[in-house]
Amino acid sequence: MFNIGDITIKNRVVLAPMAGISNSAFRLTVKEFGAGIVCAEMISDNGIVTRNAKTMNMLYIDEQEKPMSLQIFGSNPETLVEAAKFVDQNTTADIIDINMGCPAPKITKNMAGSRWLLQPEKIYEMVSAVVKEVGKPVTVKMRTGWDDSTIYAVENAQALQEAGAAAVALHGRTREQHYEGLANWDIIRQVKESVSIPVIGNGDITTPQIAKQRLEETGVDAVMIGRAALGDPWMIYRTVQYLETGEILDEPKPREKIDVCVLHMERLVRLKGERVAIMEMRKHAAWYLKGLDGTGKVRKLINETTTKEDMANLLYDFADQAEASMAMS
Repeated sequence: MFNIGDITIKNRVVLAPMAGISNSAFRLTVKEFGAGIVCAEMISDNGIVTRNAKTMNMLYIDEQEKPMSLQIFGSNPETLVEAAKFVDQNTTADIIDINMGCPAPKITKNMAGSRWLLQPEKIYEMVSAVVKEVGKPVTVKMRTGWDDSTIYAVENAQALQEAGAAAVALHGRTREQHYEGLANWDIIRQVKESVSIPVIGNGDITTPQIAKQRLEETGVDAVMIGRAALGDPWMIYRTVQYLETGEILDEPKPREKIDVCVLHMERLVRLKGERVAIMEMRKHAAWYLKGLDGTGKVRKLINETTTKEDMANLLYDFADQAEASMAMS
């Protein structure tokens, strides 16, 4: 266990915030596989301040997700503070996270996301302004730097600690890398050694064994898992179990994968309505099928489905065929 402010996190495995993915349906599904804390996809401060309908819907939290972190982003301290105050007073989020890591050009050109990494003094200004106005713990998710020539991770972490942040999650890539190349865990280690607040390491955690290795090598308080959990919440469960018992559990069978995929779909339908949910579930279904043999045809058919009934039937038919084939081999 470790604490973020006054919030106790029961283990050292954290679900990363992923734009366009980490809605309540996804978070709840992963939470049930044992994540210590789940993080919401980034939400615009302007959207909150103007009470944009789509943005307001993104603030939905299921009580079964908790403890959870709700992430906001913006370029202006005033609107960020106003948005943070709204989250503090009008949602059941346990933690308010500030995005200082998103590399997307549409975010950075508006002086938000990883654009803040170039100015430690601005990070201090932004975080301290929010901390002073809210009661919930404030955290920051950031990257090592803008590019290889501007690695200010240690300075930035120290600035946000001085500003009152309760923890920092550090993705071991620069903004220039986006999601390419290898995450630099040596810089994550340096940050952990430079601050006293909890540090959560993020980047290339693809197996339970790697998670344990990174925890031991760097001394970070937790590991954050993102892309490796897409279609595979068992990655979260297997990592938690390995860290606690040393046992590596078996991968799920096809039917188990489809059962969880369909549960995820049903939750997404309740959250967003069938039409939108099925469009979004096409990519998730492909992720759930990852690692199984002979998925080409069913993946093509999934991309043509428009109802949850058709999606479920396709997936279960495939699972039955896959398990029959496995039984014969």
